[in-house]
Amino acid sequence: MPGSAPNLSVKNLIPVLAVVAVGVIAWGVMSSYYTVQPEERAVVKRFGKVVAINDPGLHFKLPFGVDTVQKVATERVMKQEFGFRSAGTDGERTEYSTEDFPDESLMLSGDLNIIDVEWVVQYRISDPMKFLYQQRDAERTLRDISESVMRRVVGNRLGSEVLTTARVAISALARDEIQEAMQSYDNGIHVVTVELQDVVPPAAVQPAFNEVNEARQERERMINEATKQANQEIPKAKGEANRALSEAQGYAAERINYAKGETARFNAILAEYRVAPEVTRTRMYLETLFQVLPNVGAVYVVKDGTSTPLPVMDLRRPRPSAQENAQ
Repeated sequence: MPGSAPNLSVKNLIPVLAVVAVGVIAWGVMSSYYTVQPEERAVVKRFGKVVAINDPGLHFKLPFGVDTVQKVATERVMKQEFGFRSAGTDGERTEYSTEDFPDESLMLSGDLNIIDVEWVVQYRISDPMKFLYQQRDAERTLRDISESVMRRVVGNRLGSEVLTTARVAISALARDEIQEAMQSYDNGIHVVTVELQDVVPPAAVQPAFNEVNEARQERERMINEATKQANQEIPKAKGEANRALSEAQGYAAERINYAKGETARFNAILAEYRVAPEVTRTRMYLETLFQVLPNVGAVYVVKDGTSTPLPVMDLRRPRPSAQENAQ
């Protein structure tokens, strides 16, 4: 019948529409659930307005584009590389790109030396809301601030300090200043560390730099040897000086004590002499003879008017005993 054709067409479309409706509903149901990983936070927007910040786990959102989700890795430490790039990992080793980035790494030190500085900034997103919407590109801001701060910090140091002893201090100072800048922008980025990877002079002056380093090492070696010798000789000289001083003090004490003894003996004799001058004089004369005569080799007595000496008893010979005289 002519009037039954449209009804037949509608009946044929009903299964198709049912399949489409089921598919749309299934897609809506499947897209209504999303998973947030342990190191992430999810920012949920409804018609462009932030309505929630969800923690890790399984969550529901309105389908069909009503709710949109942006996931931000808030617990993962990320990094930005300056002067070099990582090409990937091969097992446990990290491979690096052979490409140079002189616009980032070449800097001028405080003494006008050119230095090639490579460093890494490690950071973490502390506030996903501020990270996404406080600035247009917070990570680009971090990169620009890091390069500016590092150039200024290196420019305030001598080239020799940057290449040798000041690397830790430069890293700490750069980290503090970059973090202060991020706080002033309030962009939700927390700087964890700043690490200097490689600090070398440019390749064109590398041989001259090596010669300077060798000369510096030779100077340090000579200074160390001189210090070692000084540490050996100074105690030795001090010991010799102390020994000589002790001997001099001992000799001085000996002479002083001897002089005091002689003074006391003289005062004692003087007191006796004042009491009995003749007796004291005779006693002193006899004591002197007793000390002198035993050391005399021979004694000769010559009488006036004679030409030959008279025999004198040998004072050094022991006197005979009474038994010998009796024999």
